[in-house]
Amino acid sequence: MSRIRFDNVIQRFRLIRERPDTLREAFARLFHHRTRYLPFEAIKGISFNLEEGETLGIVGRNGSGKSTILKLIAGVYSPTSGQVLVNGTVAALIELGAGFHPDLTGRENIMINGLMLGLNRRQIREREERIIEYSELGEFIDSPVKQYSSGMYMRLAFSTAAEVDPDILLIDEILSVGDVGFKKKCMARIHDFNRRGKTIVYVSHSMNSVKRLCTRAILLDNGVIAAEGTTDQIADTYLESIKSRQKEKTGSPVREL
Repeated sequence: MSRIRFDNVIQRFRLIRERPDTLREAFARLFHHRTRYLPFEAIKGISFNLEEGETLGIVGRNGSGKSTILKLIAGVYSPTSGQVLVNGTVAALIELGAGFHPDLTGRENIMINGLMLGLNRRQIREREERIIEYSELGEFIDSPVKQYSSGMYMRLAFSTAAEVDPDILLIDEILSVGDVGFKKKCMARIHDFNRRGKTIVYVSHSMNSVKRLCTRAILLDNGVIAAEGTTDQIADTYLESIKSRQKEKTGSPVREL
């Protein structure tokens, strides 16, 4: 079963340009207050298909379009052109604190996030204690989340998404924060998702974690798919591209990721 399909997807944004090119433009802006916009294509004609049970790694430099793809799958964005098809329930761990109300407690945010992920109140209450226990937040669960550290945000977000048990799980670098012990527990749960045939899209700069978790990978560069293949192939291609760019700039070597 196809869980995710992108058909020639383009995502275009408008960037605000405030810096004047000439002194005349600077004076004109004082009186006319005109805002200039520049078109920007974050992804350009992306196509791929992801089957049920696959784990896709997406790698690339910052600004290459990785998070844009996740937000299109999650429904945060609608594509400018092309088609994005998603078949199944989606839990997205794509931004620390996304979906959390800072003035509400962790317990209250579990209810909100559960409702957003498609559960009813009864189902959330049945899962609440398991979520709290898994998150290891203890007494902090009844504190406002605006007082949470980035690691505590990650604990709450991952614990809620894992207990909801979605068909599709999206992860964007959120596992880079927090303590080692909890991250290992998250990795074990993700492996369990794999064994049970869930579909996962994983964005990371860590090639080791991509190799451990993913069945295949794609490399993005400037909004297009530069390469796709096994995780070993894409990791090697990505690291070589980083080395080449670094050598062009400074001539110094790059450590392995």
